[in-house]
Amino acid sequence: MKEEYTLSIYGENQVGLINKIAIMFSRRKINLESLNTSPSEIENIYRFTLVVKETETVVKNLVRQLEKIVDVFKVYYNTNDEIIWQQMALYKVSTPIIMKEVKVERLLREYGAKAVVIRSDFTVFETTGQEDEINNLLTELGKYGLIEFVRSSRIAIVKSSEGVHKQVLDMEKNDPTKKPINNEFLNHKSMIFEM
Repeated sequence: MKEEYTLSIYGENQVGLINKIAIMFSRRKINLESLNTSPSEIENIYRFTLVVKETETVVKNLVRQLEKIVDVFKVYYNTNDEIIWQQMALYKVSTPIIMKEVKVERLLREYGAKAVVIRSDFTVFETTGQEDEINNLLTELGKYGLIEFVRSSRIAIVKSSEGVHKQVLDMEKNDPTKKPINNEFLNHKSMIFEM
């Protein structure tokens, strides 16, 4: 059964990485519900947060394929129960209607919205929350002459107390490429390579 999954892709912010990731999704005919990119808590490592609606089997296969991309360090997938997530939304509403309708002010307080810009012709409100909360306010403001609406992509943090940072440090500690290689023949090259 299809479920909503949030993928957290950690990698270098190289030119073309977004394109490589997008190609993986388009080849498999998987629609991206949301895409966000930002620096992570680890220096020079970026975090790409994607939301998809798919079966767990498809998501697991996708994660394995994404980890094969050279610039990708690690990929995690989580259900909505395993993460804390938010979105931000901006709503542009007619100022004269807001001034006339006291209900709008109460509605905005109820949804935790705050005014970002107030002009004589329009007012822009901003709110953060879950998708349902944002959509409910959108529906309500639609009744009062909503002029424009935009919603950000999802940002998410895993609920477990250990973040990715510790896992990255552990992987760096156990990196086999950093261990010295002892070659017993290195000091005897004149004897070995003589003809």
